[in-house]
Amino acid sequence: MTPRQRHLPPVLQNLPFPVIGSPLFIISNPKLVIAQCKAGVIGAMPALNARPASQLDEWLAEITEALAAHDKAHPDQKAAPFAINQIVHKSNDRLEHDLQLCAKYKVPIIITSLGAREDVNQAVHSWGGVVLHDVINNVFAHKAIEKGADGLIPVAAGAGGHASVKSPFAMVQEIREWFDGPVALSGSIASGGAVLAAQAMGADFAYIGSAFIATVEARAADAYKQMITESNSDDIVYSNFYTGIHGNYLKGSIRNAGMDPDHLPQSDPSKMNFSTGEGANAAKAWKDIWGCGQGIGAIREVLPAAELVARLKREYAEAKARICSIS
Repeated sequence: MTPRQRHLPPVLQNLPFPVIGSPLFIISNPKLVIAQCKAGVIGAMPALNARPASQLDEWLAEITEALAAHDKAHPDQKAAPFAINQIVHKSNDRLEHDLQLCAKYKVPIIITSLGAREDVNQAVHSWGGVVLHDVINNVFAHKAIEKGADGLIPVAAGAGGHASVKSPFAMVQEIREWFDGPVALSGSIASGGAVLAAQAMGADFAYIGSAFIATVEARAADAYKQMITESNSDDIVYSNFYTGIHGNYLKGSIRNAGMDPDHLPQSDPSKMNFSTGEGANAAKAWKDIWGCGQGIGAIREVLPAAELVARLKREYAEAKARICSIS
């Protein structure tokens, strides 16, 4: 099956480019989301990035108004839709509040993480929204769809932040044996060729995070952005020390915090607070210990988001041309 033969909700059909910018904890903000959507990719941010909680109302208004104005001015080149990430774990005491605001603005796509909940999916469907749920294996994928999610985000090995150890080939293959809905593959995707590869494996979209950290609009420290441009997959460590859940982090940021990235102890997953991303050892997590995926060898400069997307589109077209020349 090709992506267009699969069962895609209308909001996910005919997108300018098959990419979703993943919601980046602390880093994503309205400026980045708007830039991503205008460039033709789905922009996303965690609801929890808005602090205090009341700020989410302002941010959703800013995004919806900016995209509406863009579409009015460019009727032949409309922006891609946007998504909001909701942590549905019981430790998130803002979930009901944030969902109500998403309902107010009829957010088109909700990305759910850390637990599949039927009541949340039903709430999103009540205003016409679509739910994509991120998973680290096929078991969780089944549970998400059984509880009403519309699509899946398999977070494969090499993804930035909390990630699976599963190969993207294995994850997509197993999911496609039983599921024909939307799939957005995450894990080490930072080039246009990798976007095409994700589709060739059976995904509908590539889910890209780390590459967007090194953009002008991203709310990340300049040193963080620069470290990404100077690093590659050898500079990534996979550890559960900071949050209780295994994730990928930049070794340089760990060294800068006075720790040895090659000798980090194990942590206790029960100490994790999923609403903040913090655990027993997480005083510096995310703010000073920088999450990042293995695909960053393709990122060599800090660019505006629009220029990054333009590069991805160019590389995607070049990769398609190479395949056609081979066949």
